[in-house]
Amino acid sequence: MTLAACALVLIGGFFGGISRFFLSGVVGRSIGETFPWGTLLVNVSGALAIGAFAGAARSVGGVFASDLVRDLIVVGLFGGYTTVSSFCLQTVNLAVDGEGRLAAFNIVASSVLCVLFVALGFWAVVWVAESATWVVGSTTWVVGSTTGAMG
Repeated sequence: MTLAACALVLIGGFFGGISRFFLSGVVGRSIGETFPWGTLLVNVSGALAIGAFAGAARSVGGVFASDLVRDLIVVGLFGGYTTVSSFCLQTVNLAVDGEGRLAAFNIVASSVLCVLFVALGFWAVVWVAESATWVVGSTTWVVGSTTGAMG
């Protein structure tokens, strides 16, 4: 990992994150937010884009096969845009390499574990927030009270 690679990941991640933020917001405001259509669109389009890039790297080579271009586009841009694109690429690579069972396991394990860890993170923060008392300077913050701004 070089300084140049880190800089490229940073730049790509910036543009990927901004793109995700913009696109999901536009879709959410346009269609409504009863279902995460914006996130679905971002994840599916990111998967398509990373697949296209990987296909170009394998078939065309050249600039697409460059480590620095991969750092900028795959790790930075697509990583900032959506991490599901990396998951999908890894799953397809397993299948293409004849590892169908591992590809299936990756799908099930990633889906189940990601949902479980989102729930775990969510409920851990809720639990801490609802049972915590914080003292900041001369202000005591107790959730559910009128002592601090959280009350």
